[in-house]
Amino acid sequence: MRALGLAGLIPFVGLAGLVIAGGETIRTAALHAQIGYGAVIASFLGAIHWGLAVQTPALSTLPRLGWGVTPSLLGWAALLLPPVPALMLLTAALLAALVIDEFSFGGGDRRAWFLKLRRLLSVGAMLSLLVTLIDLVVKGPPGSA
Repeated sequence: MRALGLAGLIPFVGLAGLVIAGGETIRTAALHAQIGYGAVIASFLGAIHWGLAVQTPALSTLPRLGWGVTPSLLGWAALLLPPVPALMLLTAALLAALVIDEFSFGGGDRRAWFLKLRRLLSVGAMLSLLVTLIDLVVKGPPGSA
């Protein structure tokens, strides 16, 4: 499971590298791809809560189900924004998902492996988004020069 999770960071890290080092056409494509991938991952993180609610009906509380759709809505909103606010929103959504998961799954040894992996993957994803964001602030968005 760890290897699959780490493989999920490849698009975040690789696309950040292309935004930083690529020419204008590559930067533009990589930026849009990274924002799209971030939106998809945010949706995935919310869906975990729906999956739990379906598997264990006692967990299908309104707060859990409400949170379960929130990352998808945040990801969708990010797709409608210009790149800088989109990256900020996605970073905040990933951070919020991590915090919610810490409260939802913490407190027991049974899911300790999950939280350890989630922390690593979330930090990697957020750092990649932030590196891209910093690059955009310093260089400007692609095509702005």
